[in-house]
Order: sequence, then C-alpha cells, then structure tokens
Amino acid sequence: MKQIATIFMLAILASSALAQERPRARDAGLEVGIFPTGELNAITDVDGVRVGHATVIEGDDVRTGVTAIIPGPGNLYTHPVPAGIHVGNGYGKLIGETQVRELGEIETPILLTCTLCVWSAANALKEWVYEQPGMGQHTINPVVGETNDGRVNNMWADPVQRDEVYAALATASSGPVAEGSVGAGTGTQAFGWKGGIGTSSRVLPDSLGGYTVGVLVQTNFGGVLTMNGVPVGRELGTYSFADDLSADGSIMMVVATDAPLDARSLERLAMRAMMGLARTGSFASNGSGDYVIAFSTHPDVRRPRESDAPVTAPGLVNPQMSPLFAATVEATEEAIYNAIFKATTVTSSRGTLEAIPIDRLLEILSESSRITAP
Repeated sequence: MKQIATIFMLAILASSALAQERPRARDAGLEVGIFPTGELNAITDVDGVRVGHATVIEGDDVRTGVTAIIPGPGNLYTHPVPAGIHVGNGYGKLIGETQVRELGEIETPILLTCTLCVWSAANALKEWVYEQPGMGQHTINPVVGETNDGRVNNMWADPVQRDEVYAALATASSGPVAEGSVGAGTGTQAFGWKGGIGTSSRVLPDSLGGYTVGVLVQTNFGGVLTMNGVPVGRELGTYSFADDLSADGSIMMVVATDAPLDARSLERLAMRAMMGLARTGSFASNGSGDYVIAFSTHPDVRRPRESDAPVTAPGLVNPQMSPLFAATVEATEEAIYNAIFKATTVTSSRGTLEAIPIDRLLEILSESSRITAP
C-alpha cells in the first residue's frame, strides 16, 4: 500500500510539473472573444465558487479522478442555488438531472468523474452532504456528471470511491484551478488529443451589468479542432473520420455566474455553452453526452427550502441576458482550449493519449495570424 501511495504521489508531481511547463491558451497568445477575463481566468472568478480535484493513478491501468465544484458557501440543502440544465446530446449519465430540471435548484456540490464511477461518487457525495452542519434525515439529490475515459482507464474497476470524493471536496478552493490531465480530466481526450479539465471566465463592463461568468469543462469528445477559426485538426491530420478515428465522446460544461438569474434564465444561459463548444469544432456526435449545468451564486436568488411567507428574488429581464450569452460562449470556447493546451500525455496498459504538440500548434496559429505576442 505504501509503495502504491508513493507511486501515486510521484505520478501526480510529474504530471503537475509537465502541466506547469505547458501554457494556457491566452498565455500563448490565443485570445478568444471581446470581453476581458477575470483575475484568474477561471470559474473561481465567480464569487463563492470553489473547485477541487482528486487524481487517481494506480498500477498500469487506472488513470482517472474526480473534480468537485462547490457552487456557494453554507448549507446547499437548506439554501439551494438556482440552476438550469441543458442537454445538447443525451448519450451519458447525469445523476440528479430530473430534480434540478423540476425544481430549478441544486442542493449539493457538483461532481465530475468517469462514466462507471458516477454511482460510487454519488453515494460518497450523499454521505458528505449528511455530515454538513444543519442536515437532518432528508432525501438529497446529488449531482454527478461523467465522461468516458476508458481509452486509458480501467473504469470497470470503479476506482473513484469515498476517499477520492472527500479529498476533492476537502481541497476545493476559490483560487487558481489546475487544468489538463488532473481530476476528472486525468484520462480524457479532445479531438483525438489528450484533453481534460479546462476553465475560463469573462467579466462584463459596468455598462452591461459588471457580472462575471465562469466556465469549467471536462472534455472527452471528437470533431475537427478549430481555434479562433483556424482548422487546426485538419492541419495536424488528427480529426474525426480521419483513419477511422472515433467521432464519439462527451463533454461536461459547468457555467457559473454572479448575475441574479432564475432557473429559466439559467437554462437559457446553459444553452449558449453549446455554441462555444461548436466553435471549437465539435458536432455533438451520436455517442456524445454533451451536458451543461448553469447556476447563479448571487446571494439574493438563493431561496430557503422552507418558508411560511412568499419569497421574492431579483432577476434580470430578458434583454439583459444577451451580454451574458456572449460571455458564456467565449468562456466555454476558451475553457476547452485551455484543457487541450494544459493536458499532458497519459499512458497506461490500455493505450496512450498524446498531448497536442504545442510548438506545431503555435506555428499553425501564427501562420494564420490568430495569435498575438504573449
């Protein structure tokens, strides 16, 4: 056990060192959209949002993990956050979806993990929620999404259990978010290259409300990679339907905002993340599970679970949504690029997912005048 733990830690340290050497998209000169990013250019730029990872590397065939997104402070059961879910293509498993759609609220943290790990992760999340202050014997609705990392991970071993879920939740912070081959992105791909976790944010000018939108993605899908309009995948010769490269796969997209939005407006916001996905070259294949979870952290839209009197909450009128739509599209697109830029090569006995060659990628983008000097 001690030897396994040592190997686990060495693998984490090696992966982290490699990830630090690889730039984020914007650091390499690839600027997306028109709105500025937040300070961290991450979903944690949205006040109250915390993110944590647990990476699981065991033996020669387990390469996976879990990522936890905590959408706000305090007890999420007694004071849930408003939320909306959009299904771009429903070939996947999203535990807790129907209740969120019905009530328009999320009452637990959000977990992302591997396909066959969702039930164990949900059970662990259930236990964690019951341990929080103020909980009684209620039924709860854990929200857990997934993508299939079976190309390099033995997900049939069900490697994400209570310890890993608790570790991801315990390490969740409001600071910088680790990206690439980490947590739920440890064994995932994008466009035939190594993908993983990516995040980005946008801040609207005061004239448009001054709100922040943050996006975190877990990539595992196919298509023809496009960056700022450049057909990168075609130039690299790696894309869906080339040499029978699979087109299937999935993506989980989590959108957070501090704008005062109700569940209906958040569902509309979630739909726009699909446009950001499309800009990167995805076409939502038949076997792809493309899910978006959107929530608001604005304190005045968190209603108590029980109240004897009517509860009112502020909300934006429909025309005020347009800038938020644009910000969501931009942040989703850049989050996907960051997942690809930061991802490191992952190998197991099941196969290898190669990191995209940064030098060649930057050459292609430079030749098309799509990057600026970092």
